[in-house]
Amino acid sequence: MDRARAAGAYEGALRSIVHAFKYEGRRSIAAALGTMMRERCGDVLNGAQAAVPVPLHPSRQRARGFNQADDLARHLGLAVVPALRRIRATATQADLPAAQRHKNVRDAFALTRHAATLFYSIRDPTGPGAVIVVLVDDVSTTGATLESCARVLKACGVIEVRALTAARVVGQPR
Repeated sequence: MDRARAAGAYEGALRSIVHAFKYEGRRSIAAALGTMMRERCGDVLNGAQAAVPVPLHPSRQRARGFNQADDLARHLGLAVVPALRRIRATATQADLPAAQRHKNVRDAFALTRHAATLFYSIRDPTGPGAVIVVLVDDVSTTGATLESCARVLKACGVIEVRALTAARVVGQPR
């Protein structure tokens, strides 16, 4: 991953808002969070061709009813490209100690069947392979999930992967 930003610290009011959005299904919150992400972290969006939401495993998405990263990505002003899929179910990162999070998501992501076509359609005219994407998620704790996704995107020729989250855990994750 080339750089990462978060709109705020995952504490206080922002933590409560993200929790309501993600776990209570209050999807209308996505618009306000997306606006906050755009306003506070616009530099991450500048020059990017697409937003790529971090995917949920299909079973988790069915249980939740939506993908919060996809909802956020739709409010950033970029084309949303569902370029990644989660190919194996993983334990919830929030339930794991920091030392186990990278191992938990290692090799958990792959490109979607249509990712190459989607990237080709948004390719920057400045040169072949000059695609810059913004990987979008709700919260970053250790960055393990974002790093795992970025590796897959880089392997398919994306020149720069930036990460943008609504919140970032500050301090030591347990």
